[in-house]
Amino acid sequence: MEAAPSHKFKTVEEYFAAFPEKTQQLMGSLRATIKKAAPQAIEKISYNMPAFMLEGMLVYYAAYDKHIGFYPTPSGIEAFKKELSGYKGAKGSVQFPIDKTLPLDLIGQVVKFRVEENLDKAREKKKK
Repeated sequence: MEAAPSHKFKTVEEYFAAFPEKTQQLMGSLRATIKKAAPQAIEKISYNMPAFMLEGMLVYYAAYDKHIGFYPTPSGIEAFKKELSGYKGAKGSVQFPIDKTLPLDLIGQVVKFRVEENLDKAREKKKK
């Protein structure tokens, strides 16, 4: 089941509840991995999907019928291009099939990269 785009989610829990249990479990694992890699990040709904912010947008993720979409910005995809090459994706996104195990270690590495990237940008702004 894909969440109806006309429905506006207010919380991550509400978003999760719109999906089957297996999808909820995968998203829960992904969410826990992101929280572990970026414990200081703030979780919210943005563009009607779960997102984490830390000195700006960090990552988004979303569930679909056949995959979990992970959106770590184009720089996050580029930095791990080789590791992510086995998955469908685009400039700023990657698709993890629902019927496969999520690469949680890799996802954690991508999130940590994005944390450092955002913190570096914030430090540079403060210098100016």
